[in-house]
Amino acid sequence: MTSPTPPTRKLFIRTYGCQMNVYDSERMAEALGPSGYELTDSAEGADLILLNTCHIREKAAEKVYSELGRLRALKVENPDLKIGVAGCVAQAEGEEILRRQPLVDLVVGPQSYHRLPELEARARQGGKALDTDFPEEDKFDRLGGRPKAPRGPSAFLTVQEGCDKFCAFCVVPYTRGAEASRPASQVLAEARDLAERGVREITLLGQNVNAYHGAGPDGDWGLARLIRELAAIDGIDRLRYTTSHPNDMSDDLIAAHGELPELMPYLHLPVQSGSDRMLKAMNRKHTAEDYLRLVERVRAARPDILMSGDFIVGFPGETEADFEDTLALVRAVSYGQCYSFKYSPRPGTPAAERDQVDEDVKTDRLLRLQALLTDQQVAAQAAMVGRRVGVLFEKAGRMPGQLVGKSDHLQAVHVEAPETLLGRIAEVAITGTAPNSLAGVLAG
Repeated sequence: MTSPTPPTRKLFIRTYGCQMNVYDSERMAEALGPSGYELTDSAEGADLILLNTCHIREKAAEKVYSELGRLRALKVENPDLKIGVAGCVAQAEGEEILRRQPLVDLVVGPQSYHRLPELEARARQGGKALDTDFPEEDKFDRLGGRPKAPRGPSAFLTVQEGCDKFCAFCVVPYTRGAEASRPASQVLAEARDLAERGVREITLLGQNVNAYHGAGPDGDWGLARLIRELAAIDGIDRLRYTTSHPNDMSDDLIAAHGELPELMPYLHLPVQSGSDRMLKAMNRKHTAEDYLRLVERVRAARPDILMSGDFIVGFPGETEADFEDTLALVRAVSYGQCYSFKYSPRPGTPAAERDQVDEDVKTDRLLRLQALLTDQQVAAQAAMVGRRVGVLFEKAGRMPGQLVGKSDHLQAVHVEAPETLLGRIAEVAITGTAPNSLAGVLAG
């Protein structure tokens, strides 16, 4: 006797923050599929709304509470609507969310979203559901294989979670837990599955992805070994990884950038500051000189690599001289793109208890840093004009007959091209630049 098919319900997920949250949202939707949920692109009319939250940005928790307040009207219109908070704010706030916002029915941390079906069932029966544990069982084992639906040509794949670095500004060790790596066989199986469904480019994700040390058939594998095995999968033409820590850029990973054509010439390698005094205060455990020598080694292995990074300005105790050291490092590296932020305290982190830099000073420094980074990005894009690059076409552009894709260097490229090229890689001659993209024509 077959089990009855569950009724179809609508699921809306709002995703905040990093690429790992995007991946997590996909897996949450898949986990709820057997319970009858189908994704919808609107909160209106949904039967379950999940906010998949991030705790990295300033006032992250308050922004979530504000969003929950805006959802109150939907709950009044539909008393059967269930609302959940997932992700890092859920992990950090826990029961406080249920106390402050009674309209919330379930709270689930990032290590427990494989338990969503049972949490949803408890909420559907009228109870409140909370799970912010760090369970012993592997959530990826519990989730199992992915549905066989076709998908776009690029995908994220989480291989590592958590962090043991304990940078003084960061909440990740507290919200995502200790470093944990998925077994190599599990990652390879998911990658093969993605390839079978049309994925041509995979970005490997981890809070500290180059610290990957997953169990393999012959002992623990590092990220370089994993990438080499992924590159051998039929159909996978491109590989990337993010986010990295400078202290975990091993010799074999640097060598892979020069030896594997599937590993794209792009590296996001955050440094946060160019001041050794600030790096020590941040507990980064490397110096500016260490970072610069590392960049030299990476560029020696892959001369055309585009460097990306992260910077925090106004970290507690930062002086003008410290900030000038950061500008000097940026000039020495010459980034193709970067992310930069004013420091904002995260409750529970060591830096939150220190004397803070004046907000006006932070703003001034951020604007000066961003002006320099913008000049470097413009120069990097201008240098692409006249070159030929591979472009993986992902979607239609805004103009008729136009497709948009990503270059080898992760730059958006607009090209007049037939729709038959969607999901495929073609050689493109770059003819011009825009503020955040390139223009080109099909080569040959």
